[in-house]
Amino acid sequence: MKRTLLATTASSLLLLAACSKEAPSNTVAENATTPPAAAATPVTPSTDRRTLIQDAVAALQQTENALAALDRKDGKAATAALEAATGKLEIVLARNPHLALAPVDVTVITHDVLASVDAVETLRKSAKAALDDGRIQEARHLIDGLASESVVRVSNIPLATYPAAIKSAAALVAQNRLDAAKTVLETALGTIVVEDVIRPLPLTRASVAIEEARTLAAKANRSAADDARIQRLLTTAREQLRLGQALGYATKDQMKDLLKTVDDIEDSTKNKGAGTNVFDKIRNLFKQANEASQPPRKS
Repeated sequence: MKRTLLATTASSLLLLAACSKEAPSNTVAENATTPPAAAATPVTPSTDRRTLIQDAVAALQQTENALAALDRKDGKAATAALEAATGKLEIVLARNPHLALAPVDVTVITHDVLASVDAVETLRKSAKAALDDGRIQEARHLIDGLASESVVRVSNIPLATYPAAIKSAAALVAQNRLDAAKTVLETALGTIVVEDVIRPLPLTRASVAIEEARTLAAKANRSAADDARIQRLLTTAREQLRLGQALGYATKDQMKDLLKTVDDIEDSTKNKGAGTNVFDKIRNLFKQANEASQPPRKS
């Protein structure tokens, strides 16, 4: 039986959605394996993180090697792989004794909806009517593609339990209880913690437009072309925020506040105004809206 944790995650969308793009699942691990340029290279936080990820990934790969060996009834090879995994995990814990989760895999999946605000609202109403009528599956299919976001999915080894499971499996192998050891390892792999961070694309695009408008508004000698560009950017921000609102990102009040603040920016940048305070305010509103768009934590 082939086991692969470091696999990419496929995503499917209905006709409403444009596409799903996925980065290679081993992006972080591959970056981590780049050898240092020289022994005298100073150790930096980013270097430490790359090394930590490299060791965590190696521990996971050795766990897979141990399982493959157990499938072959090769206790000696399984023991060697488990010893290597234990060594790597001990290094990770020695570097950061308080670390709870060691990242081993990163996947980025992007869903982008191809629809107007009116089309999204129409689908929402149809889905609500289906729900009200008890047609749950019909409602599910109607809204299945209603997402415009990038999802950064990080898989982590839980360091509070995983190393102990590896040692327990090694002890079972030493007792020639190979099937029991395999069960322990498969259970340990099932405890890998997956965390998703959602970046709503309408909020991101609106924020980018606002930041460009901020730069133009701050110019000492703003031209008429700059003023026209600011207006176009604010129009783009409004359109994207309305799409995000229709798709249900953040809360209703947060999206209303963002749209109102765009209006405030428009007022404050008239007559060559810089609108610094309002631009500062909307940055915080975007931060809060992104935080509110995250999936609920699993208990």
